Amino acid sequence: MPTLSLSQIAQAVTSGERSATEVLETFITRIEATEARVNAFTGTRFEAARTQAQRVDTQRARGEPLGPLAGVPFAVKNLFDIAGEVTLAGSKVNRSHPPATTDAVLVQRLQMAGAVLVGSLNMDEYAYGFTTENTHYGPTRNPHQLDCVAGGSSGGSGAAVAAGQVPLTLGSDTNGSIRVPSSLCGVWGLKPTFGRLSRRGSFPFVHSIDHLGPFASDLPGLALAYDALQGPDPLDPGCFATAVEPVSHSLGQGVHGLRIGVLGGYFIEHATPPAQQAVAMAAEALRAHTAVHDGVEWPDAAQARAAAFIVTASEGGSLHLPALRTQAVDYEPLSVDRLIAGALQPATWYARAQRFRRVYRDKVNALFRDWDVLIAPATPLAATPIGTEWIDINGTRFPCRPSMGLLTQPISFAGCPVVAAPLWPSGTDGLPIGTQLIAAPWREDLALRVAQVLASSGVARVKEAPL
Repeated sequence: MPTLSLSQIAQAVTSGERSATEVLETFITRIEATEARVNAFTGTRFEAARTQAQRVDTQRARGEPLGPLAGVPFAVKNLFDIAGEVTLAGSKVNRSHPPATTDAVLVQRLQMAGAVLVGSLNMDEYAYGFTTENTHYGPTRNPHQLDCVAGGSSGGSGAAVAAGQVPLTLGSDTNGSIRVPSSLCGVWGLKPTFGRLSRRGSFPFVHSIDHLGPFASDLPGLALAYDALQGPDPLDPGCFATAVEPVSHSLGQGVHGLRIGVLGGYFIEHATPPAQQAVAMAAEALRAHTAVHDGVEWPDAAQARAAAFIVTASEGGSLHLPALRTQAVDYEPLSVDRLIAGALQPATWYARAQRFRRVYRDKVNALFRDWDVLIAPATPLAATPIGTEWIDINGTRFPCRPSMGLLTQPISFAGCPVVAAPLWPSGTDGLPIGTQLIAAPWREDLALRVAQVLASSGVARVKEAPL
């Protein structure tokens, strides 16, 4: 794996210790050496990236100011528009679509910050899945154990960072699709507050729940990337941000005085012992700095997950109904039945789920009157072998693919920001399990402060994959 993390690369390029071109070639070599085993990418654009890197080097040679992500290679889940390329969204159906005419807003913002785009990444078709076992483009493999899944739906985004192919990626998260790959691949991820980042130029899944956000090889780099992504977008009615609120400066503020709790109940019942251990490791590290309280109850978690499923199926099915009528055979076999079923759901189910959501959000927001950051496992267990159909969680049998989102769906349904921190408990054959650091809407800074303590203590870290 290249030895420099995201934040180190930005610093090295800005200082002149490394050129952007040199950094890029190192990562291209890594991609070429590992991609056949990992299958994270669905497309690369190395020549365009070389042109971008050379532009950064020219700017520095002229003494011009560089962006905060100068020379940092990045790649994006293939539901983000890249000018001149077809936005596949993991599908076969979209291959007949015209190429995008402009880059997605978040892609533009990273490039304006100096980052260098190297390609697009594998995903579950139309973001409907938690394992990236894509029938059309092949499964993305977990860099820490190649016969295991990388999580989903942003599996390529998590695996590419874990494999050292790029230090920064973009993904989407509707029901857990940033946090699940972060957990299973052992990298940092951030699901921002719902509506905080522009979604313009990304292929939708569930408009009323979709989030976009970054994965990174280190926490300071995650914060730098998030700051670069922020900003209002008057052309995206789903972007509620009114200003840029930098968070990278918050990493050094510590956690003294923060009210931190560990979620119990539903989040313990649906977590295997290694997932529970990951949370206990995080809590223990934090107790050296502040009080941490166990057994906090998150309201209506099971009901929220059920409602999220209803909204997901309804909106997803409705979006794809025209194509399903004529091209159902071209859809992903693992999800086409769910899309069809969603399109056939009674409208009253959807209306009731959305009414519940309004009440649910009020209850969740009230919880944060007493707590600043809450901790929970990100996935019930570590990565499973590719093709696994059933898993056991504390003696109960669950279907594998949907159940990887058991612990993430209730959180995103409320719209709360979450930092996914990579931890390495025992009993997983060396695989990671992430921990969710959950804050009130618009308080990403608090979750990042807690994450920094875990990173500084060495409890949360990205490990080199044995590729």
